[in-house]
Amino acid sequence: MKLHELAPAPGSRTARKRLGRGIGSGLGKTSGRGHKGQWARSGGGVRPGFEGGQTPLFRRLPKRGFSNAPFKHEYSIINVADLEVFAAGTIVTPELLLEKRVTRKLGGGIKILGEGDISVALTVKAHAFSKAAAEKIAAAGGTAEVI
Repeated sequence: MKLHELAPAPGSRTARKRLGRGIGSGLGKTSGRGHKGQWARSGGGVRPGFEGGQTPLFRRLPKRGFSNAPFKHEYSIINVADLEVFAAGTIVTPELLLEKRVTRKLGGGIKILGEGDISVALTVKAHAFSKAAAEKIAAAGGTAEVI
């Protein structure tokens, strides 16, 4: 196979519909929209969930219960293996993690998880630790401090 012999799979690439292009295209005059009516208009159509004026399903169903979603705590996740980039004895803070590009955002705080291994003794300051992560940091001779 050579570079000039490459071609997409048959039927995977189709030409776009060129609307309003007269005889032969089959999409001239009304451009496949039919005559008049809501769907023929520019900007016409209805919003998702609209049922022609009938009370829509989402309004007919009872609203019950409590959702904790607005109060959810979104942590930026970092694994202990990602902390290997720091030299022994370093005090690792969320700001340092951001500066070294270990994480891209602080968000609702930093949580350290126990994926991977760590061999350097670090003082890690974060908002939360998993049990496994705290054990691995301690086993390496470091400390895990909750901010």
